[in-house]
Amino acid sequence: MKLPRNFFKPLAIGAPAPYRELPVRLERMIHFVPPHLEKLRAKVPDLAKQVDVVLGNLEDAIPIDAKGAARAGFIEMAKSTDFGSTGLWTRINALNSPWALDDVIDIVGAIGAKLDVIMLPKVDGPWDIAYLDQLLAQLEARHSVGKPILIHAILETAEGVKNVEDIAAASPRMHGMSLGPADLAASRAMKTTRVGGGHPDYMVLADPDGDKLRTGFQQDLWHYTVGKMVDACAANGIKPFYGPFGDFSDSAACESQFRNAFLQGCVGAWSLHPSQIEIAKRVFSPDPAEVAFALKILEAMPDGTGAVMIDGKMQDDATWKQAKVIVDLARIVAAKDAELAKVYGL
Repeated sequence: MKLPRNFFKPLAIGAPAPYRELPVRLERMIHFVPPHLEKLRAKVPDLAKQVDVVLGNLEDAIPIDAKGAARAGFIEMAKSTDFGSTGLWTRINALNSPWALDDVIDIVGAIGAKLDVIMLPKVDGPWDIAYLDQLLAQLEARHSVGKPILIHAILETAEGVKNVEDIAAASPRMHGMSLGPADLAASRAMKTTRVGGGHPDYMVLADPDGDKLRTGFQQDLWHYTVGKMVDACAANGIKPFYGPFGDFSDSAACESQFRNAFLQGCVGAWSLHPSQIEIAKRVFSPDPAEVAFALKILEAMPDGTGAVMIDGKMQDDATWKQAKVIVDLARIVAAKDAELAKVYGL
């Protein structure tokens, strides 16, 4: 294990020092773009004004014969677009693929100074993070990249879930993690073909009551994994995200799944379709009524100590901390969204 005093040292001579704290950025939705399609690349300048993160996807959704075109398209898209405060990410191919090395080498060499995060799929353990960490440091040094490129791991294998705490602590480059439900379902041999969301057969039944029809209650297939991921991220100061919701026709179920993840501690989710952008923006921005009540708590307890009664409810240091989480997020949202800033009164 690396000594604590060496944890924040650059891994290559001339590479930028790792961040001690993650940059404060709004990342309610990570919007995926297939950069091999020129028609969709052309929409990115406008898209960058609507979303918090634009991600150029190079991995599974890209056909094998379009891998090179996707990489070149992402580089062109990054060079030609002013992203402003919007994050620029890419999801590279898995480390066991023949494309991953070229993905990293070509992209960092061409647009490393603009790239914020590399999303790494199918992470099994901290060794995957260590490999990419060292490679990025070497390339940053070679190309005089002035800020460290962060790593975001996708939790989509059973081995990755088992090693989630070690993955979260693997490097100061760690930005966060996303749940990858489809590949994880296959890795676990789960009997579902859905991408995220629930399943009508995963339920508990109400207790029998004579001859009355027993009510079934659908359960969340991903509750355990999301909770485990959130704990690992929170313990290491990085960010947890829900991943994809594949049924674009069911906006209500998408919103429900995103909201469950938000309430559990996730800060954002993937948007794979334009219709999911507004859902993620709505869900991962705190409710104005919650913000107003949280502000009351902070105003009544400026130093976070003691106990007070507000609207008939007791508030103490624990609820003060909860209120601060909501208000801190509201301030970050308000800094980017003028409409919500007005609603929040911030």
